[in-house]
Amino acid sequence: MCEHHHATRHILCTQCDLLVALPPLQHGHKAACPRCGTTLTTQWDEPRQRPTAYALVALFMLLLSNLFPFVNMKVAGVTSEVTLLEIPGVMFSEDYASLGTIFLLFVQLVPAFCLVTILLLVNRVRMSLRVKTFLARILFQLKTWGMAEIFLAGVLVSFVKLMAYGDVGIGSSFIPWCLFCLLQLRTMQCVDRHWLWDDISPAPLPAAPLRVGVTGIRQGLRSCPCCTAIVAANEPVCPRCHTRGYVRRRNSLQWTMALLVTSILLYLPANILPIMITDLLGDQMPSTILAGVILLWSEGSYPVALVIFIASIMVPTLKMIAIAWLCWDAKGHGRRDSERMHFIYEIVEFVGRWSMIDVFVIAVLSALVRMGGLMNIYPAMGALMFALVVIITMFAAMTFDPRLTWDREPESSHEES
Repeated sequence: MCEHHHATRHILCTQCDLLVALPPLQHGHKAACPRCGTTLTTQWDEPRQRPTAYALVALFMLLLSNLFPFVNMKVAGVTSEVTLLEIPGVMFSEDYASLGTIFLLFVQLVPAFCLVTILLLVNRVRMSLRVKTFLARILFQLKTWGMAEIFLAGVLVSFVKLMAYGDVGIGSSFIPWCLFCLLQLRTMQCVDRHWLWDDISPAPLPAAPLRVGVTGIRQGLRSCPCCTAIVAANEPVCPRCHTRGYVRRRNSLQWTMALLVTSILLYLPANILPIMITDLLGDQMPSTILAGVILLWSEGSYPVALVIFIASIMVPTLKMIAIAWLCWDAKGHGRRDSERMHFIYEIVEFVGRWSMIDVFVIAVLSALVRMGGLMNIYPAMGALMFALVVIITMFAAMTFDPRLTWDREPESSHEES
């Protein structure tokens, strides 16, 4: 039965394009797509106070983290300590400004910007609608690029590597940084995209009746990629957030394959070239990713060697294979197993950025191990190549349109009658 429904009670799944009627939700409950299982919206209790409290404390912890020493190391009576802000400083001084910029952006600036933006939006700070819309658009585009928790994992891996050379300790800002990582993750989790956009501005009313359980493409509708509003397929700009969009991402497969080939070309030198150089008593020892894994394994650090192997070698390789498989399937080859392909896509989206852990390990080692003529560690070209591989594969996953996989699936059982 076709009826006019209020726009905010319906949503087009961004993963499989199914039109879903949102049920009344209790606090702490979420609505998931019946077709692909993607979470559509979550109902939080105290949706303003909760993220506000988390964000304020997280920002305070970030401030504390930057004021005091972060980690320290003692080798043969020589002590070295480093603050968080000194880590990118070393990258810049060693002519690796690109790695320093990556650290500043992904570890500090992006998370801080997202937290400040959430505070402004959820508390309805007086701003023009254009400014609110702009901030919300940037917020949800940058969420994925915050890597504070990945850097923390890299620090822990660095500790294990450095224990073979001397005594490693934590500074006054280490615990605040751990709390910052937890709180900023919790803040992001407590902000629901659907709720926030409805709070900023009401969604446009559909011009035609909506058929629940039918894909948007069959109804001449599309989902706004930014604010999830339901928009007519022939309307190029969303009337709520002014984002340009299409029924399916334009040239999605071409862009994805181009980025994938680029990442493969960079992945080869990233594994061949040294990622860091250890200068021990004047003897320079270059180290590749695989050589680092072998060294850790030979020293008995099996869990850490396994983590580095999985994050830096296995995950990027499998991610490239998975992206190629997704494109091949979306082109109409293989079996029509959309659920399996959707599962693969979700894994690719989740694990891709964790490959950056090795880059952050090198950043910590290069900044901390400054022992004059005794011992020094420097970043090398392989680290930059590997960072580019991770970033480009993340873009490749973003440009792929998962709805192409579901377009091959026959529609049947979800339509309401």
